[in-house]
Amino acid sequence: MENFKIEIDGDGIATVTFDVPGRSMNTLTSGVMKEIPEWVEQVKGDDAIKGVVLTSGKPRASAPGRIWATWPGGMLGGSDLQAAYDAGWRLNGALRALETCGKPVAAAINGLALGGGLELTLACHYRVVGDNSKIQLGLPEIKVGLFPGGGGTQRLPRLIGVQAALMQMSEGKSWRPKDALSAGVVHEVVEPGKEVEAAKAWIKGGGKAVQPWDEKSFKLPGGGPYHPAGSQVFIMGNAMLRKQSYGNYPAVTNMMKAVYEGVQLPMDAALRVETRYFIKTLMTPQAQGMIRSLFLSKQELDKGALRPADVPKSDPKKVAVLGAGMMGAGIAYVQAMAGIETILIDVSQEGADKGKSYAEDILKKRVSRGQMTQDKADAVLALITPTTDYELIKGSDLVVEAVFESRDLKAEVTKKAEAQLAPGAVFGSNTSTLPITGLAEASVRPEDFIGIHFFSPVDKMMLVEIILGEKTGKAAIAKSLDYVMKIRKTPIVVNDGRGFYTSRCFGTYVAEGLAMLEEGYAPAMIDNIGRATGMPRGPLEMHDDVALDLSVKITKQTKADLGDKFTPQPGMEIVEKMVEELGRYGRKNGKGFYDYDSKPKTLWKGLSELAPVTIAESTPELVEDQKRRLLYRQAVEVARCWEEGVIDDPREADVGAILAWGFAPWTGGPITMIDQIGLKAFVEQADKYAAQYGERFTPPQLLRDMAAKGETFYGKFAGKKAA
Repeated sequence: MENFKIEIDGDGIATVTFDVPGRSMNTLTSGVMKEIPEWVEQVKGDDAIKGVVLTSGKPRASAPGRIWATWPGGMLGGSDLQAAYDAGWRLNGALRALETCGKPVAAAINGLALGGGLELTLACHYRVVGDNSKIQLGLPEIKVGLFPGGGGTQRLPRLIGVQAALMQMSEGKSWRPKDALSAGVVHEVVEPGKEVEAAKAWIKGGGKAVQPWDEKSFKLPGGGPYHPAGSQVFIMGNAMLRKQSYGNYPAVTNMMKAVYEGVQLPMDAALRVETRYFIKTLMTPQAQGMIRSLFLSKQELDKGALRPADVPKSDPKKVAVLGAGMMGAGIAYVQAMAGIETILIDVSQEGADKGKSYAEDILKKRVSRGQMTQDKADAVLALITPTTDYELIKGSDLVVEAVFESRDLKAEVTKKAEAQLAPGAVFGSNTSTLPITGLAEASVRPEDFIGIHFFSPVDKMMLVEIILGEKTGKAAIAKSLDYVMKIRKTPIVVNDGRGFYTSRCFGTYVAEGLAMLEEGYAPAMIDNIGRATGMPRGPLEMHDDVALDLSVKITKQTKADLGDKFTPQPGMEIVEKMVEELGRYGRKNGKGFYDYDSKPKTLWKGLSELAPVTIAESTPELVEDQKRRLLYRQAVEVARCWEEGVIDDPREADVGAILAWGFAPWTGGPITMIDQIGLKAFVEQADKYAAQYGERFTPPQLLRDMAAKGETFYGKFAGKKAA
């Protein structure tokens, strides 16, 4: 076999090593699924084999990765339900054969066991895991619009109860080894490297070759749907999942159905129920879009799909960060975590030290949670040098400027830093709104000047937006992408323009919330509708998060730069009054659209005086229309960015939107949403909104032309090749 190796020891125990060639980690490819039943039959039919230990031949054991795109009925657009079901059943049938082979099977988990990787181990009779803080066990499929389809919805509830299983699967969270032991997912946690030894000891000690759910005496932990306690779980669980998903994710509903129906049936029938719901989910547009954007496209971008191929690979060893505020401190932390020597510069030593303390606080938490040793934390912290001395920049491969959004201040620090840089070193500005070409005017080497836009909080936000100025060279692009990949972020590359791609498009969501406020919508209704679209927060909440005073400063800078071409945005007068007259800056000073002096936060009562409410009652039709309005406004701006050449790759547009500002993930991203709605229907609806709310909804000519030709973005624009 290509993916599995079998060795039988003197005790008759077969060690089956899972090791997919040519991959850094094991995934459940079609070849793997074909071979599982082959070695199961070999084990079952060989009398010399008394038991089986399944382990990984890679330090990063196994992670999600069935190739959904090649499945019948999957991303390729097939519609043969029987073929899709047969493909879906292939893994479930194989794992069912494994757990009923009549011989004890133990999993020796020595690395990641996520998605299908964990489902494979759940089909084993015993699970041993190494006590390694880097190991995670979980079922994260919900994050890409699916749910566990390899027996996870049936085995996990039978192991730990329906309530705990539904919570874990619906959130896609993972366990560390000791947490998995406490939850009842694994049986034993051992010293790293002793996993196989412990698994063999269990078999030699009389390990049982029958799963608990295959015994006549088995009872579902916590009870099933008709048990007094179990019935409450489904009643409350249905409401909780609805609250989390707002009905946007078919995977959530179908997962609940698979669990509800499956736990009432014998395992063989239950697995067939799961497979049917899984295939039904896989064929939905939501799953198709999320798999493409959050799995396939994201992987391509993570691996450097946009990197100029003819530039030698670079490996940044030393990077300076200018500005030790929240953003600069976060950048310094992720750099140090990636092993990069970091010079953290601020105007005062006190400020620089405070920036380093941000990293220290995060590292302390990681150590306390067992996610890192103290020695490792100390080594990471030692990589950060807080200082006011620009001469320490010497020898840096790259500089990331993260000072206040002032063109004059950025010009000043650019000149100071460039005086210390060797030829070929890159200067990156973390500006979120100011055009890179204009900032590069302060540089004596504009070919090495580029935008490197992080998002806050840096340690949690996974996207970095690379912005090209008019004179940015190919080498600077390549080096910036090498840097982003080294710190394990997802890069997108966009062209210059005010607000670039992410800030510009995100701003339309917040601005449309202000327009609704000015129109008389109740503030609570605005934010509830915003969350119901699938956005992470309502537009008013989100405005508080990014700071109202920052919004006012950006508006004033934009007005100064554009002069007569500046177009006032609805509702900004309300924000200006809140900031300049009432000192309400948002979450950062505890006063914005909300008051934050108590938990939970409450809407500021004085808002009704600035924006009288005339629309306080909603109907389902109104909610759906306003949800569509908020999503369309963002998507129209994305299309404008495309027409203007700011962005030109559907992968970057979709992944960037979801990761940067939280564009409703269930859509697959704004470009996927437009494609799935259909260009013609999208343009017609956008025109209706333009007539109702203003020119900001008017579709660009690009959309009209594509609609007339029956085109789609993913059909017309292939993935952008590296320059």
